[in-house]
Amino acid sequence: MTHLILADMSASVSELKKDPMGTVAAGEGLPVAILNRNAPAFYCIPAKAYEAMLERLEDLELNAIANAREGQAIIGVTLDEL
Repeated sequence: MTHLILADMSASVSELKKDPMGTVAAGEGLPVAILNRNAPAFYCIPAKAYEAMLERLEDLELNAIANAREGQAIIGVTLDEL
């Protein structure tokens, strides 16, 4: 059976257990696919990449909200009214 691996680097669960930080470093800032019996079990993602991914998802969500509101009436308020 073939499996789609969405990372340039992969490592086994055993390799991850032996040297977790070395496994993350091997990805050079990119995700590392962790394989269990030659099938992807999960992806090990460095903290900076994870934070950037969450920020991007939040931006996409906010853009979708803004696009949904496009064309609606604009309601003016002052700071005192808030």
